[in-house]
Amino acid sequence: MIVLEFKLKGKPHQYRVIDDMIRTAQFIRNKALRYWMDNQNVKLSDLYKQCAVLAKEFEWAGKLNSMARQASAERTIFAIQRFFANCKANKPGKKGYPQFKKSARSVEYKTSGWRLSSDKRSLTFTDGFAAGTFKLIGSRDLHFYAQTEIKRVRVIRRADGYYTQFCINVERTEEVAPTGKAIGLDVGLNYFYTDSTGATIANPRYLRKSEKALKRAQRRVSKMKLGSANRKKAMNKLGRKHLKVSRQRKDFAIKTALCVVKSSDFIAYEDLQVKNLVKNHKLAKSISDAAWSSFTDWLQYLGRVYGKTVIAVAPQYTSQDCSGCGTRVKKSLSQRTHTCSCGTVLDRDHNAALNILAKALRRAGVELNTAGHAGINAWGQTDLYSLVVTSTSKPTG
Repeated sequence: MIVLEFKLKGKPHQYRVIDDMIRTAQFIRNKALRYWMDNQNVKLSDLYKQCAVLAKEFEWAGKLNSMARQASAERTIFAIQRFFANCKANKPGKKGYPQFKKSARSVEYKTSGWRLSSDKRSLTFTDGFAAGTFKLIGSRDLHFYAQTEIKRVRVIRRADGYYTQFCINVERTEEVAPTGKAIGLDVGLNYFYTDSTGATIANPRYLRKSEKALKRAQRRVSKMKLGSANRKKAMNKLGRKHLKVSRQRKDFAIKTALCVVKSSDFIAYEDLQVKNLVKNHKLAKSISDAAWSSFTDWLQYLGRVYGKTVIAVAPQYTSQDCSGCGTRVKKSLSQRTHTCSCGTVLDRDHNAALNILAKALRRAGVELNTAGHAGINAWGQTDLYSLVVTSTSKPTG
């Protein structure tokens, strides 16, 4: 499944109709949740039937395409299933009990209620709301895909306009020449990551760089009268600034992950529990700004696309253990240099990256040398062609 996104270009009254569509989808979703709360053993089919009841009871709800109403009910059942899965797994903390939506920003259609033009450069909504035709603004080309392959059409409202996402049922694969190299990555705050060769990537800190402008925009919002037109304009400007930071992070994560995947055949990183790390209030903002989870998600996805092996390993003691002899050398977070009695002196993050790589290689079934580590050369890289890999070539972890 791939997702292609375009910006919708239409007239002001068409955007107001989209807002009505989004509010209706939110209404259906909340009503489905209330039905589940008031009844026992509710299934998805029961919520589908409830959608039909709502369409008859409320004329404006019946304007929304039937499959769009069903998609809203599906969002409810997914939230319910996630809640029960967390309870069954005895997940610590809050289990994510489904909540009513107060300000939804999207509506989702399935295979009906919309129509693409013959040149696939415009989108028309054909349900009762009659939002009309919108021009699709974007660089991607839908001509490569048949309309039957488009399984979902999602409309999203953002601070800078309205967008549509086409969810296409195809598998993306890319072929690249193998490099025969393995690499370990240790993410951090001083540097975005340090790899097992000792190379580092600077932490862009997009939120920190935009913090003054964000605070200024937030102050303007707080000074405006509630419900006024000026407050809405100020909130929109604030939303645009936050959106820019979000897009900068995403762009950096994608490009950095793509570079790593193309340059190595075997990639190891530490499986950090970021939501636990952000409980440290002194580091929470910096950790969130680094967006490690987004980066590792893209590593996993691009690893599958390019047929590379991407493995996540437990982070315990990767910074404390010596990559040369395996001795555990205790050190505080402020101590940035690893010094061991065996003579190994490395940057703390470089040492951790070597340990991460060694852990992943052991997990993947690479034959180890007598020192207990994989055959890592003096530059911290591993030549996979000189080792015996018994694991599959598909990404795991």
